[in-house]
Amino acid sequence: MSEYQYYEFQAIDRPLTQDELEQVRALSSRARISATHFVNEYHYGNFRGDERKLVEQLYDAHLYFANWGSRRLMLRLPTTLLPARSAEPYCVEDALTCWTRNGHLLLDFACSAEDGGEWDFETPFTLASFTTLRTELAAGDLRPLYLAWLSALTRWELEEDVDEDEYTSTIEPPVPAGLAQLTGPQQALADFLHIDPHLLTAAAHAGGAAPSQAIDKDALAAWIRALPQHEKDDLLLDAALDAAPQPGPALLARHRAASHGQAEPSTATRRRSAAELLDAAHEVRSEHTRQREQAHAQARRAEQLTRERHLDHLAENAEQAWQDIANLIGQKQPRPYDTAVTLLKDLREVHDRADTPEEFARRLHDLREQHRAKSSLMRRFTDADLTTR
Repeated sequence: MSEYQYYEFQAIDRPLTQDELEQVRALSSRARISATHFVNEYHYGNFRGDERKLVEQLYDAHLYFANWGSRRLMLRLPTTLLPARSAEPYCVEDALTCWTRNGHLLLDFACSAEDGGEWDFETPFTLASFTTLRTELAAGDLRPLYLAWLSALTRWELEEDVDEDEYTSTIEPPVPAGLAQLTGPQQALADFLHIDPHLLTAAAHAGGAAPSQAIDKDALAAWIRALPQHEKDDLLLDAALDAAPQPGPALLARHRAASHGQAEPSTATRRRSAAELLDAAHEVRSEHTRQREQAHAQARRAEQLTRERHLDHLAENAEQAWQDIANLIGQKQPRPYDTAVTLLKDLREVHDRADTPEEFARRLHDLREQHRAKSSLMRRFTDADLTTR
């Protein structure tokens, strides 16, 4: 199989200028390029551009994945919406890095096949699944950052050379609320980063309910009225001029922070070590396996009970069943033949339960002799092991 790489960039806060478009077009002659989008797929060869510089300078989001397992998502948003100090506690090598450039915070989510073997890429990803994460982060929802930290922990568990002391000494970052109720883009990120779902469940046990996305319009209106007049004038001017970024997300983030006293996760909950989280994930996994096996056992028992009731009913109406078989064979069609064979197999089991297999063998012999010229039916009898011995 040839190598496959997918590159996608998106400009969200502002479209690219004509000069910037020419700069991007010089990087690829086959890419699908517009003022807001760049998409290209490579089956042989590589992208000539520098993804990091393109996001620093032009684009607000970037997605990359390859069929050997490498995955990368980069997001850029103004530091006024998400300061670096809010993201830094979640950064971990080879999973999430962040840096600032020209008033923007850049987040680089990544995972590599080297950490967990080659992964299946049957289901392609698109950047549209992840761009809403910028809005969530701007509003103070830090669950995407915690997911990145969990992805590193998922891969640590697969590695053999991690020191046990490192598991004990590594402490989780502040736990955002709502890990048990991820948004659609957040679940897509968890899948993209290949996070162990049992680890996610264990981590969610320390979190509270998901942050409400509903906006109290009366409270927001009162808060806006209290803003200084000059600040409101600036906000209106930015909105009228379609300034980038639009002031709405930052305004909502400030309102939520003022309403809740803080925009970041609470640190009051005791933060767990990596070892504790992995042990908890093992317990969740074991319980999930136990429940699954129990459910399968219950399903098997229910299926067996249904089967026993069917055979009991058939035993009470055996003569009618033999007549039904004769009528089905008389139709001389494939589907009735199949139904007759199924009924015969059930009757064989009924006679075995009643300890009268000789009677079944006799009646089957008579049936085969009567219809021996029907080659299609005889072939079905043979395939179902409905033979006389």
